[in-house]
Amino acid sequence: MPDKKVVVIGAGFAGLSAATHLAHIGYQVTLLEKNTTPGGRARKFEAEGFVFDMGPSWYWMPDVFETYFGHFGKKPSDYYDLIRLDPSYTVVFGENQFVEIPANLSKFRDLMESMEPGVGPNLDEFLKQAAYKYKVGIQDLVYRPSRSIFEFTNPRLLADVVRMDVFQSMSKHVRKFFKDENIIRLMEFPVIFLGEMANNIPALYSLMNYADIVLGTWYPMGGMHEIVKGMVQLAEEKGVKVHLGADVSQINIKNGIAKSVILANGEIFDADIVVAGADYHHVDDQLLAPEYRNYDEKYWDRRVMAPSSLLFYLGVDKKLDNLTHHCLFFDEQMGPHADAIYKNPRWPEKPLFYLSAASITDPSVAPQGYENLVILIPLAPDLEDGEAIREKYFNMVMDRLEKLTKQEIRSHIIFKRSYAHSDFKEDYNAFKGNAYGLANTLFQTAILKPSLKSKKVKNLYYTGQLTVPGPGVPPTLISGHVVAREVHKENN
Repeated sequence: MPDKKVVVIGAGFAGLSAATHLAHIGYQVTLLEKNTTPGGRARKFEAEGFVFDMGPSWYWMPDVFETYFGHFGKKPSDYYDLIRLDPSYTVVFGENQFVEIPANLSKFRDLMESMEPGVGPNLDEFLKQAAYKYKVGIQDLVYRPSRSIFEFTNPRLLADVVRMDVFQSMSKHVRKFFKDENIIRLMEFPVIFLGEMANNIPALYSLMNYADIVLGTWYPMGGMHEIVKGMVQLAEEKGVKVHLGADVSQINIKNGIAKSVILANGEIFDADIVVAGADYHHVDDQLLAPEYRNYDEKYWDRRVMAPSSLLFYLGVDKKLDNLTHHCLFFDEQMGPHADAIYKNPRWPEKPLFYLSAASITDPSVAPQGYENLVILIPLAPDLEDGEAIREKYFNMVMDRLEKLTKQEIRSHIIFKRSYAHSDFKEDYNAFKGNAYGLANTLFQTAILKPSLKSKKVKNLYYTGQLTVPGPGVPPTLISGHVVAREVHKENN
């Protein structure tokens, strides 16, 4: 068994995953987290009887979580109680146009037929192809470290890559099967999580539709932070030493080898191996001396970032009507909003938005008879986000929310907190205040992402949403596993 000290920076999903995998095979692992609570963007906070998940709220790809815990002889149910939501979510296309997405596949097919008569066989074929992409993509491709083109050059895999529509856009792919505009919007919606418009995302990512429609939308009772709580418990069971409020200021390097990690308070942690699960750009640009950086500022400025977000955490002193746990408000056109994120960065004129009302499913997250709401507006990264502009957009979305759901809400808000770009920078050192990492465009996929291994420091590795396989909770869980395998392969 290896007897080496590993220091992991950042206790988000990727850092926790990497730390636990490495401890499981015998490394002495110390996990350093800047904030006073673990989870990275998946932290929680409590206020006036409300419990808010600060970041991720969608639990998709349950098989990835099962695989993660299964590596250690565990199951998700050992740590949290998971339920499937039905309806999975609601899409609001306009006034009196609320479409609830059923969990049952047969009922979903009926819904699609009601929107576009005769579309059933096309849906079946679309999902058949999506299932194949999911099997190859999630069970194979995402576990490759993407350090060499030769990882992808065997004949079977090359055939798979072609079959998975890597070189066709999601937009064109969806329109081969569906004509109804609302169905098209529904099928394109999951790529919001990938950080680009559907015409710039490879059709490979129809695998997300399989995850959505077939595998379903789930919820861990108590909130998404219950996953973090379980992962921390498992990490500590494996011997990981977790230090909170441990703000790293420097990685000390001598002769191209990381020797220690230094905190802002001067505390030093010796290391044989360092795994950076904090923001890649921050580590590269701020924690390393210039001669040891993987990439310069020109490289980073050319990266296409996934969106940032403006979030509102709201406590409401009554129960609300016409909402489900997850609601997508598509009552305005996607095009202008997408342009404001990706083409001509600005605050959007008529933003789409998402609402989570976890208290509809889980009474533990709000006082009895009250509602816990989180509203999210996707935005271009690196915008100025002062209090005046936040308040303007709060009133903009609340006007629409009250009109569409036909009820007064603002006068019943007893707790309110906003969160946007400057908060992402302050709390997570997030590059340009991003919320979701790098966009999964074709030219930022696999070997074209920032490398998980330092080119200049022999024992420094990276994990998380700015490296392989990409953003999102399941990919970052996998990212921690992938980097742990590379560490072990090169240091055993």
